[in-house]
Amino acid sequence: MMHDRSTLESVIGLYLDGLYEGDTSKLGAAFDASADLRWTEDGKLKVLTVPDWLERVKNRPSGKAQNQPREDFVVTVDKSDEGTAFVKLRCQLPPRYFTDYLVFMKLAEGWAIVSKSYRQDVR
Repeated sequence: MMHDRSTLESVIGLYLDGLYEGDTSKLGAAFDASADLRWTEDGKLKVLTVPDWLERVKNRPSGKAQNQPREDFVVTVDKSDEGTAFVKLRCQLPPRYFTDYLVFMKLAEGWAIVSKSYRQDVR
């Protein structure tokens, strides 16, 4: 399945839809193959490849499948130029609430997430 990566907004939408739906095809299409995810746990940096993260997503119930309300929103979009952007957004998979920091670059095939760092609160 082909996904539109022609605009930054379309990739942000693809990412948020993929998170809520647990759709690894959409999520995989939003990321560059070399991207990774970073977070801290007990004061230590953790790093996960996108394929390993997608496997985790595939094996967990999605917000949509659990009939949870969808509550995600973009906090900030900062475009440095026509090929580089930073996006801060909030999303949830209760009881976990996330703040994601995404770096986007416009590559030959379109916009892609090249780096994701995040934090989470458990409530």
